[in-house]
Amino acid sequence: MAQMSEMDKYKFRRSLEEIEAADGRGTELVSVYIPPGRPIFDVTNYLRGEISQSSNIKSQTTRKHVQQAIESCISRIKGYRMPPPNGLVVFAGHKQIGADQTEMVAFVLEPPEPVQSFLYRCDSKFFTEPLHEMMTEKELYGLVVIDRAEATVGLLRGKRIEVLKNMQSQVPSKHRMGGQSARRFERLIEIAAHEWYEKVANVMTDAFVSRPEIKGIIIGGPGYTKEYFATQDYIHHELKKKILEPYLDTGYTDEYGLRELVEKARSILSDLDLMREKTLVQKLLDEIRKEEGGLAAYGEDQVRHALELGAVDTLLVSEGLRKLRLRLRCANGDWEGERTVADEATLPRCPQDEGALTVVEKRDIVEEFSTLASQSGTKVELISKESEEGELFLRAFGGIAAILRYRVT
Repeated sequence: MAQMSEMDKYKFRRSLEEIEAADGRGTELVSVYIPPGRPIFDVTNYLRGEISQSSNIKSQTTRKHVQQAIESCISRIKGYRMPPPNGLVVFAGHKQIGADQTEMVAFVLEPPEPVQSFLYRCDSKFFTEPLHEMMTEKELYGLVVIDRAEATVGLLRGKRIEVLKNMQSQVPSKHRMGGQSARRFERLIEIAAHEWYEKVANVMTDAFVSRPEIKGIIIGGPGYTKEYFATQDYIHHELKKKILEPYLDTGYTDEYGLRELVEKARSILSDLDLMREKTLVQKLLDEIRKEEGGLAAYGEDQVRHALELGAVDTLLVSEGLRKLRLRLRCANGDWEGERTVADEATLPRCPQDEGALTVVEKRDIVEEFSTLASQSGTKVELISKESEEGELFLRAFGGIAAILRYRVT
């Protein structure tokens, strides 16, 4: 499957938020995970069996709600003969809406990674933990631990470490060999070490050059060998550009050494994303500080205007923004327009006659701005709310800003 874009990830996370906000009375919320190879007729037969089993539930209301949830799941998947390439995940059930009232909800998701095994669960909350695991960042990094005796080359994919090759060197130790001159022996050691470094570098080339998606290469090991190896001319020039500093000290150069390397590299890896956000927000601030605001716009109205003119080079939107763009219509039919609200439950009044407004259409504001950006070839950058820069961006600029192609008025 093609890698999810940042906006696809955002939409998926927002769907999860809505699903996880649902609370059931008792065990009335049904979650079904269907792997890609499981025929749908097999799943529907299983679910009909669960309907029969649910007849044993003592509470009449709970029994009725569970059966309705399972029927809803069946109706949602019956249009498929086989699941999509990554399988399907279906959620259905009665959620509480207050005053001892419930409302039937149902969601069907195509997950970002293949569902590993079939799962049926009935609980007071929808079961979403496997989807969170799928959404965990799985960026790819190259790993190398090396000294003069041993080296191990591997990959870090998300949290999973994969060992590609472990090698033992033929470099002699530096203790004196009987009958040999010290100078000749040292020369033999350096020749063997040179050949060793070339061997490790060739393994790196075979393992990493064919994987352009590798974001960086982390090198570690005991002693000075790692610095020497990383800074001399052994490593392929394309890979050398991806080496992340500092080189990290590890006590081992085997598989355990890779694990030690990853543990010590956590701050380096987290800093990469933070640096990207820091750079983007700093560029915005630099433009704002310029005379007449430079090539910057911020706030919903300014940025919307700039997007409509096609003037935005890079749109910055906070992942923490939780607003809806609503198309509203007056009950009397004498006004229709759009407004942005933080909560759909608190609608504004009609500007014409102070009458009630009804929602004709609603869109998540981050998705709406992303759609506007795509119409003019604007790059969209989602800024997390976890970093200091992300928090400042959300608080000071309302979570929406733009770096412009040209100044607008």
